[in-house]
Amino acid sequence: MHQDRVTIASIFILAPGLILEVFFVSTLLVALAEIGDKTQLLSFVLAAKLRRPYPIMLGILAATLLNHALAASAGAWLASLISPQALNWIVGLSFIGFGLWALKPDTLESDPRILSAGVFITTLIAFFLAEMGDKTQFATVALAARYDTLALVVLGTTFGMMLANVPAVWIGEALAHRINMKWMRWFAAVSFVLMGIGSLVAGEELTRLTST
Repeated sequence: MHQDRVTIASIFILAPGLILEVFFVSTLLVALAEIGDKTQLLSFVLAAKLRRPYPIMLGILAATLLNHALAASAGAWLASLISPQALNWIVGLSFIGFGLWALKPDTLESDPRILSAGVFITTLIAFFLAEMGDKTQFATVALAARYDTLALVVLGTTFGMMLANVPAVWIGEALAHRINMKWMRWFAAVSFVLMGIGSLVAGEELTRLTST
């Protein structure tokens, strides 16, 4: 194990406090990024059309777990191919890019198809496909690469998605009118940029330590 990389085993043995950091950061960033995101808009549409909150929420949960497990695996794989110094720079710049991306309002391109297989399968497929290429998916890739703790990142990002989407399913589109989306986008953007700056600073420190 690289001395500057963290595995799940080393977290539990050496740094229990890091568990809370990884889970909290993953939850916070993804929950903020999901506010007003196209997948949250999809939650509004599914809730209005299907009117079955429990199967919809289960479908969102299953789709998110599957999608983010794949994304986190990709992040961990990329991290294994790149030097720690380069990784910190790539991840840092990526987070800053996500911050800029968060400022752009999302739109839902089309209504989901209602499948004969039922509410759960309809939600699972629609949400999984909508999450492909979304900023929350890319954020999961970056978080897994940053922390190298796949399970904790997936749990945190999934919890963040559910925090944003469960109220959307229960309350419906009325929730969107109760939240200042502009301020939430700025809050998410600042959070991502700060995370990016932190990674860049860590990269500089790591470069300095390894060069001495």
